[in-house]
Amino acid sequence: MSVSPVSPASPEVPVEPRRYHHRHPVRVYWEDTDAGGIVFYGNYLKFMERARTEWLSALGFGQESMRRAGEGMFIVAETTLRYLKPARLDDQLTVTVAVTEVGRASVTFAQEVWRADTLLTQGMVRIGWVQPVTPRGESAAQGDDEALGEDSFRPARIPARILAILPTPISASKG
Repeated sequence: MSVSPVSPASPEVPVEPRRYHHRHPVRVYWEDTDAGGIVFYGNYLKFMERARTEWLSALGFGQESMRRAGEGMFIVAETTLRYLKPARLDDQLTVTVAVTEVGRASVTFAQEVWRADTLLTQGMVRIGWVQPVTPRGESAAQGDDEALGEDSFRPARIPARILAILPTPISASKG
C-alpha cells in the first residue's frame, strides 16, 4: 500500500498524479440534492469552485485578501460540463483540479468529480483575472466597494507573482 497525498477522509481517485494538480474531498448533503436524493446538476459547479478555491488558497492566494487589497480577483468566464453518472446523498466525492492552459489574463482547468473509482462528471472551467476600476487618484484599497457598483472591474493581466507559482499545464484529454 502506497502513501497517498490525499487525506484519509477522501476516497481514492484512480488517476495518475500527473493528471491533476489538486484533489478535494466533498460529502454530499441534503442541500446538494433534489427530492430524489440525487445531486442537483448546478451543484457540481459549486464543488468544482470549492476545489479550485482550496487549491489556490494552498498556493498562498487568498482570493478575498487579493480583492480587498485592490490587486484583483479571478472570475469564472466559461464552463462546460459533461454529466456521466449521478452523485447521491451521503456520497463521498473527490474533485480534481488540473491546470490545462495559462494565458496572460486567464487560466483554464480540467476538473473531474469522482465517487471512489467511478467518474461522475467532467468539466472545463476558464477563469479570468479582473482588477477594480477606481476613481482617478484613489487606490483600489481606498475605494468603497458599494459605491463602485457591480460593473466596477475590468479584465487585466494576471499578476506575475501568481503566474510564477502556477504549475505547468497538463494536457487536457477527453475521456
